[in-house]
Amino acid sequence: MAPASRGVSRRTFLKGASAVAGAAAAPTLLTGCGSSSKPKELVFWNFYSPNPAVGSPDLAAQDKWFRDMVASWNSQNETKIKLEYVTVLGNPKEATAFAAGEGPDIFMISPGDILRYYSGNALVDLGQYMTKEAIDDFYPNNMQSRLMDGKVYALPMEVEPLAMFYSKPALEKAHISEAELPKTWDDLLSLGDKLKSAKQGPMCFSTAPGYYQNFTWYPFFWQGGGDVVTKDGQKSAFDAKPAIDALRFWKEPIQQGIMPRVEPAAADVITSFTQGYASVYLNGIWNVSGFHYRAPKFDYGVFPIPTPPGGKPTTTLGGWAFVANARGKDPETAAKFCVWALGSMEADSIKRVVDWCIHAKSDISPRKSAMAQATKEGGYDSPIMKQFKNDIFPTGRGEPRYPPVIYKAISDAIQNCQLAGGDPADQASIASRSIDAYLKSYQGVKIT
Repeated sequence: MAPASRGVSRRTFLKGASAVAGAAAAPTLLTGCGSSSKPKELVFWNFYSPNPAVGSPDLAAQDKWFRDMVASWNSQNETKIKLEYVTVLGNPKEATAFAAGEGPDIFMISPGDILRYYSGNALVDLGQYMTKEAIDDFYPNNMQSRLMDGKVYALPMEVEPLAMFYSKPALEKAHISEAELPKTWDDLLSLGDKLKSAKQGPMCFSTAPGYYQNFTWYPFFWQGGGDVVTKDGQKSAFDAKPAIDALRFWKEPIQQGIMPRVEPAAADVITSFTQGYASVYLNGIWNVSGFHYRAPKFDYGVFPIPTPPGGKPTTTLGGWAFVANARGKDPETAAKFCVWALGSMEADSIKRVVDWCIHAKSDISPRKSAMAQATKEGGYDSPIMKQFKNDIFPTGRGEPRYPPVIYKAISDAIQNCQLAGGDPADQASIASRSIDAYLKSYQGVKIT
């Protein structure tokens, strides 16, 4: 989690959203009514702009991107967009606002939260305002969680794969060469032992419960062929070897004393590396721009998430998306704004995605056209961005859209193994029973 003075990081929002997942899961919360008259202003809740905590070039660049986008729309349209900075999306304020019919007209959403709003009839089908060419321009492995019965309900602004970040100075002090970078789970545990013996900062996984921790755990589960539910969506598939193995692997480093129970430097990778609090960190591509702006001289690298025996390289593809509130003042205009901003084949829409992914931030483009243009502009020329684009992103699976009950069952299993010494087989079984009980009455769209 980023320090408060630097604004709020992606993981903060995912953790904040999880805190109210159960309370806000019921569709009855989303009961606000739209107005029959055309408003002159639509409100866009986001966590980038106008950011009161802008104090570094990376946050300033992101704030400017949002301001420029809205200024461009407002100069061309009678109905204006007003940016409103919200510190935690998915928090009680958001759920309460929707319940009172006072939610924003446009907001941002993660895959982990999308079913809650879709099930409450709070999202507009954006695809009705898009061309087929534009819909097909989005990468399907990242877009899957935003599609409901073939309709587009959210437009991603980014793709954020995970990898293992490492401090080159720390590894050098531990006499670990880049040729020895871990490729397997056992290699990673061995690396942790070497770092401990050399009195270097430890390796770190997320230890705080929330959507973000689940997001970072899924690759280890998927690498072994795991799935949470069966293909027909009728039963749990969680009580199986892939879940048990992944739960055990997340338990072992803490038991062996090579990973801390609490993440250092408020879970900020850059501070953890530059201050020597950590040497290896499971984290995401968004940190590349953070290093560029905040620690441009620090020498670090990344490597793909190691795999279990016989496992398949896999990462999670996260990222935030724009959505239009179907209960807002003017859902049609809100939807058209989202499409204009991120989902049109017009040159300015494509360029806007390019600028977000390689100038304002460091992300993989969610669109093929924008990826081609960003590559042409040199956005993936650096060794680390090239590695994310060419080696890590192709192994990605979209962040799942599990309902809150399923998310919580998985989260409890991770926490009970990682921090409470729980038995992985027992915890996989307990989670599976909870998932099965939920699925007996579930009647929503396919869970992916």
